[in-house]
Amino acid sequence: MSVLPPAPAALRTTEVRPFQVMAILAEAQALQAAGRDIIHLEVGEPDFPTPDPMIDAAVSAMKAGKTGYTPALGLPQLRQKLAGYYGERFGVDLNPQRIVLAPGASGALLLLTAARLDVGQTLMLADPGYPCNRHFARVFEGHGQLVPCGADKRYQLTPADIRSHWQAHTKAALVASPANPTGTVLSLEELDALAQAVREQQGELWVDEIYQGLNYTGAPQTVLSVADDAVVLNSFSKFFGMTGWRLGWAVVPEAWVPTLDTLAQNLFLAPPTPAQYAALAAFEPGTMAILEARRAELEERRAYLLKALPELGFDVPVAPDGAFYIYADASRFTDDSLSFCSRVLNEAGVAITPGVDFGEFGAGTHVRFAFTTRLERLQEAVERLRVWLGGL
Repeated sequence: MSVLPPAPAALRTTEVRPFQVMAILAEAQALQAAGRDIIHLEVGEPDFPTPDPMIDAAVSAMKAGKTGYTPALGLPQLRQKLAGYYGERFGVDLNPQRIVLAPGASGALLLLTAARLDVGQTLMLADPGYPCNRHFARVFEGHGQLVPCGADKRYQLTPADIRSHWQAHTKAALVASPANPTGTVLSLEELDALAQAVREQQGELWVDEIYQGLNYTGAPQTVLSVADDAVVLNSFSKFFGMTGWRLGWAVVPEAWVPTLDTLAQNLFLAPPTPAQYAALAAFEPGTMAILEARRAELEERRAYLLKALPELGFDVPVAPDGAFYIYADASRFTDDSLSFCSRVLNEAGVAITPGVDFGEFGAGTHVRFAFTTRLERLQEAVERLRVWLGGL
């Protein structure tokens, strides 16, 4: 009996690139299993566990038998709680019906790309930027439209970019504030100007705010303060410390909600129930105090690396305003960031992320440091790099 060769994968999968940081993480874990001490500065996941009040809320809900499906767009009481959060923290009057809960911000973006992008349409993105965003578009037969954004623009799209790069097939522009990998933040004035430029093109502005709350140079803001027609993506993963719980949300125009509800029913059925009950405790004063203390600790780590990295020879032309990353120019050492990061891992025992993960513009000469481990380990990582770089 003859065996047929495996059928080729769908063409779209050939255009979805691997996330190199995950390969670096796997290699780092293999080195650890072999007895090496590796300092992890690669993955965007701080070393803080989910706050106890949130864990306790999830456990109590599960013990009370609240383990079944919720509505496809999430618990009504959590959508209401989020609407209240926008009102109390940002002064935004938000109808909770506009809040769509999903399995992570990634799930929310998948819903949006499925609902809003037709075949061949594009999502305009800054290069460098979070790589999965353009891949989500490709999965739904759209495309990412990368616009080079250097340090002179603080790695962010500008209104001039919107006007000069918008094409007939461009549907929306997606910006991030704070951004990954650069940590830069868009001011309310900049967001307002971007929203106006997108309106002129009769397009849509989507704003990734998943690092909102992890701000170091000013108070957190939301685009909804200046552009009620903008789309917001957010998450309980970063500021709220719920990475593994997989819970995020989008704020969308009310007219979109029925379509997103139908898609959610078909794609996910519902967000994870225990995660939603944990999230109900996220906004309590005691929890917020814990989260603010953690933000302050991240700020201390940021300050240390901003001083130490230039002393090692890395250029940091734009200091991060938020998130927990520093995007550094390593051109003094390499024009092949992937092989450079592999050598740093294997020879110095420090895991960092290559710029090639974040696009094409300057990707070979940039690396990302995540200050997601305690200060003592950051200091040890810097010393290891100092010794290793001195031998190049």
